Amino acid sequence: MTPLDRYQHLLSRKKIDPDPLQEQAAKSLSRLYTEVLDYEDSRKSWRQKIRFLNLRKMPPRGVYLHGPVGRGKSMLMDIFYDSIPLGIKKRRVHFHQFMIEVHDYIHSRRAIDGIVEDMDAALPSLALVISNRSRVLCFDEFHVTDVADAMILSRLFTAMFEQGITIVMTSNWPPEDLYKGGLQRDRFIPFINLVKERMEVVTVDSPVDYRARKLKEMSVYFAPLNSENHKRADDLFLSLTEGTENLPDLINVKGRTIQVPVAAKGVARFGFSQLCERPLGAEDYLAIAKRYHTIFLENVPKMGYDRRNEAKRLMTLVDVLYDNGRNLVLVADAMPQLLYTGHDHAFEFQRTISRLLEMQSDAYFNRQKS
Repeated sequence: MTPLDRYQHLLSRKKIDPDPLQEQAAKSLSRLYTEVLDYEDSRKSWRQKIRFLNLRKMPPRGVYLHGPVGRGKSMLMDIFYDSIPLGIKKRRVHFHQFMIEVHDYIHSRRAIDGIVEDMDAALPSLALVISNRSRVLCFDEFHVTDVADAMILSRLFTAMFEQGITIVMTSNWPPEDLYKGGLQRDRFIPFINLVKERMEVVTVDSPVDYRARKLKEMSVYFAPLNSENHKRADDLFLSLTEGTENLPDLINVKGRTIQVPVAAKGVARFGFSQLCERPLGAEDYLAIAKRYHTIFLENVPKMGYDRRNEAKRLMTLVDVLYDNGRNLVLVADAMPQLLYTGHDHAFEFQRTISRLLEMQSDAYFNRQKS
């Protein structure tokens, strides 16, 4: 079935609600699906019959899906990915993970050759390696914050397009807003122009935030700590990530490394000990907020004076997530009003209680989030 067929099948089974913008995106992905099948079939015949001729058919024009969180972009990309036949090599990967692999490859080339290889020489060879492994690449959560990534994207994607790789991306930002305010952004502009030239830019900006609706329906605060509430948190995580494989992640903050035990589809899970019993601060929590739209914080204990440092870190974490409009799912030993009984931060913790309560409200879920 084409992506549009699959989308309409989900509608007919009432698995999803009607959404005109999602349907329009499904039509764009169906166009791409048809072109991919035709292009890959033609590509096989080139090799067999006219490989010695410099004749090339233009590769399919990819699709760049953008819009606020929770609008179904990842679902649509999954529908497209599942539609591509197994005979065509394909890969779906979080963009952050892909860029880690890119930098690892460049580093390995330099280590093997024993010289500092020019970046322009490494990227075409990398594009060939990628092409041999994947003819269709689906990037989820496309976002650029690192200057090293920004400087190579135009050359890398140009090389991948030249290899005829089909690309689909989801992002919270339109192309022109990528890497906004970043260092040496003028050198990033060619990549933006490349995306507009080689990909169909499709807006998925429905009025309904489907992810927020799930959070409201299933709750985001579970207390006390027992097997039933841990199970409810597991179910919510599974619903938000739609069964996607979850993997550990690493976030680098000025030479420090924050280990993320489990992450998928912009959702990360942490234990209280990992975020509040270690010497982390606002800058670390901000890096987490930039990477993930929803953070699970589990096994939060009741805290007294003897745990005032942990309480202070929890206050800072809540402030950062609140200020950035991020969703926070807590599995705690008590409701917010009973979490901290010490006197050192008693007054300041009242704001934390207020914010934890507000972060469970419809008004908070309906806030505009990046």
